[in-house]
Amino acid sequence: MPLINKSRIHSAVPGRDLTRLRIALTTFFALDGFVFAGWVVRIPAIKEQTGSSASTLGLALLGVSAGAVVTMTLTGRLCRRFGSHPVTVVCAVLLSLSVALPPLTHSAAALGAVLLFFGAAYGGINVAFNSAAVDLITALRRPVMPSFHAAYSLGGMVGAGLGALVAGSLSPTRHLLGLALVGLLVTALAGPTLLRGSPPAPQEQVRHDRHAPRRLDGRTRRLVIVFGLIALCTAYGEGALADWGALHLEQDLDASPGAAAVGYSCFALAMTVGRLTGTSLLERLGRTRTVVMGGSIAAAGMLLGALANSLWAALLGFGVAGLGLANLFPVAIERAGALAGPSGVAVASTLGYGGMLLGPPAIGFMADWISLPVALTSVAVLAAVAAVVGFATRRAESR
Repeated sequence: MPLINKSRIHSAVPGRDLTRLRIALTTFFALDGFVFAGWVVRIPAIKEQTGSSASTLGLALLGVSAGAVVTMTLTGRLCRRFGSHPVTVVCAVLLSLSVALPPLTHSAAALGAVLLFFGAAYGGINVAFNSAAVDLITALRRPVMPSFHAAYSLGGMVGAGLGALVAGSLSPTRHLLGLALVGLLVTALAGPTLLRGSPPAPQEQVRHDRHAPRRLDGRTRRLVIVFGLIALCTAYGEGALADWGALHLEQDLDASPGAAAVGYSCFALAMTVGRLTGTSLLERLGRTRTVVMGGSIAAAGMLLGALANSLWAALLGFGVAGLGLANLFPVAIERAGALAGPSGVAVASTLGYGGMLLGPPAIGFMADWISLPVALTSVAVLAAVAAVVGFATRRAESR
């Protein structure tokens, strides 16, 4: 029996302890978004420092993706073996240390190598704290996963904003070293709460775990993949809008660079608001209705954002799309984790991360073949697919 299940045999964890665990996990979600966004805003400076061309920088940045995807599946096994809380803390330390490495490189090859390490830590902590969140949700018996992802979004907004403020006064080396120190300090403060113990599952879940086979049956595996596809459809939209939203507004709607930059801000802010209210929405509507409604709203908003003839209509569309997509990824990860534990989280996270990687290049190829506005409608198509898939799996949720 995996060690992670042995801790569930104990009596229920007091409400105060569950609250502390929730605060600690929320802190790690926010830290992840803060560190990653802080790195992203310094990419232009790192490009100049390493003397990379656009193509060689692109190859170096694949190190983040490669490290994350390779590590995600492995992290699921580590969580089963050692528990998701210790793995979260270890990955947080590695993430904090690795973010300070890119400014120390002076070639694209060296940058790609250190980004493999950074991506591995980033992928590992995402699987670990999502697995821990699934366990906590089981103990709380409330669908609070959106609140954790809202913390990630807020951390990202703070990290990006702070990075923009200090970019002119601090070198990348000092800035990212500062991020590393903040990460280590936060881990030192929040980590002990996670290391002291894991929240128990309900007793019926304990009995089920005792007699559960080590390998998932085919039906459960297929359902995990289906929820992973919902995560993929959502993350595809996030990646596409992050890389192409501003260009669409500037190129196709003649917006100024400043106004064009507001486009993704509207999307990100709406997504954060949607996640902050996600728990109440899930308690009122349930998972199936939330996914179906969210996918449908996102599809309508993205069609408006891609095909509108005015800047304000496009900004409205981006905001509506953000509200619609906000809770699809958290729900998909939570359901996959409830079905298959850390392994389910790993599979769904890998598919979701793959969608974020797939979105920008796919939009680019379609923009060359057709046009950028039409290419962006693929985000609406995949959001609609997520809604259809969510409706098709409604019986699985009831079971």
